[in-house]
Amino acid sequence: MSEPKSQPVLFEERRAANGARIGVARLNAEKSLNALSLEMIDLLAGRLAAWAEDPGVTLVVLEGAGEKAFSAGADLHKVHETMLAHHASAQRDDIRGNAYAAGFFGREYRLDYAIHTYPKPVLAWGHGIVMGGGVGLVSGASHRVVTHESRVAMPEITIGLYPDVGGSWLLGRMPGATGLFLALTGARLQASDALFVKLADYCIDHARKSAVFDALLAQPWGRAPGGNHHLLTAVVRGFAQADLPHGPLRQHFDLINKLCGGGELHEIVAAIIGLKTEDTWLARAAATLAAGSPSTAALSYELQRRARHLSLADVFRVEFVAALHCARRPDFAEGIRALLIDKDQRPRWQPPTLAQVTPEWTEGFFASPWKAHEHPLADLGT
Repeated sequence: MSEPKSQPVLFEERRAANGARIGVARLNAEKSLNALSLEMIDLLAGRLAAWAEDPGVTLVVLEGAGEKAFSAGADLHKVHETMLAHHASAQRDDIRGNAYAAGFFGREYRLDYAIHTYPKPVLAWGHGIVMGGGVGLVSGASHRVVTHESRVAMPEITIGLYPDVGGSWLLGRMPGATGLFLALTGARLQASDALFVKLADYCIDHARKSAVFDALLAQPWGRAPGGNHHLLTAVVRGFAQADLPHGPLRQHFDLINKLCGGGELHEIVAAIIGLKTEDTWLARAAATLAAGSPSTAALSYELQRRARHLSLADVFRVEFVAALHCARRPDFAEGIRALLIDKDQRPRWQPPTLAQVTPEWTEGFFASPWKAHEHPLADLGT
């Protein structure tokens, strides 16, 4: 069973040798590098919910169309349009005034949480570009595959947002100070580094993808999710490559811990930007931070601090409020303008420097207009 090829998400059910069905969801917006629209989020959420209840579906596979990307993140053009309208409206001081942003982030985070807590095995094939919202989809899967062509990143500092989709939770659990470094610099990870920071579980040659699917169809899938989980693990382990060479993040692990492991945020930022290096990866990371939104740097730092002892559901609730404040404030719209609309690569951040980002400004990102039981994501984790 498959869907018309014009749909932004294609769904297919492949029947295994013993009659069990494997659900395949393919992001189908190749020209935009499978950027996530609200329609795609809703389609995925609906079908995943149906497959979760269908006893004949034993596992789910998430993949992206084309050879370039699983997903480069969210489709931000509509978000930008609604932010400008909100900024010009009488409701500009109320984060609830942008209904589209609330709907987009709320439904995206619900989908990500559903994948994290899915009752059946989920195999995410994270080939090519996996960034932002793409990380949100992949990170919750029970079996996360990257390939040699994968490039994984949370580059939201370049657009005045922050590493959301549970990023505050994910980054804070990475080895050493790597999570803070990645949030501040948006640095790209290759396969071995994605494995090192636990954003992926296996590296498999993309050319063997068909063979992996053939092996999946040959398994004696049952009705018990635990047994199916072990079967899927055995299959992907059989194709996974071991002993990958260290990537740049692993190579510079000690230096990153030295740069980010202590001191106040302004000291950490100054140390990264002031780094004297001929290493291309480190130099690009420092340059991205130097050009990025100071508010994003402060917010990302504070989010990781607060998320350290929160449940994943609570992190999504905190991130939802912060995302709507980002949509209300100037940097998010300005970052999208500079990167995607006018493409002048010259964002005018407000405040323009980290020294001008006050504690009160940062604290404002966490001010919620809802009581706990009224929060739009109050039911997550219940």
